[in-house]
Amino acid sequence: MKPITYKGYQASVEYQDGSLFIKILHIDDLLLAECDDARLVEKTTHALIDDYIQTCIAEGRDPERPFKGSLNVRMDPTLHRRAAMAAVAEEKSLNAWICQAIAEKID
Repeated sequence: MKPITYKGYQASVEYQDGSLFIKILHIDDLLLAECDDARLVEKTTHALIDDYIQTCIAEGRDPERPFKGSLNVRMDPTLHRRAAMAAVAEEKSLNAWICQAIAEKID
């Protein structure tokens, strides 16, 4: 099943033993829900995320955000060298060059 995105969070949905299980991805807190009707999956996901945000506020802590904007990428040294050289040729930092390459691939 396709992931569901809501308020910057992403959820996976898996079918197991006659039920649909929803899990919020990319955060350390464990957020799970069970749903018996596929028509209610999106609504259940939204409620799970909204409840998480409200619970965090009530506890006086910030809800965990899925991504912080920092990424450690491992690659073949030859590819690393080629990327660094391409970045210099375009008068960009390697970080800026990689961000542009990812943006182009996504778009």
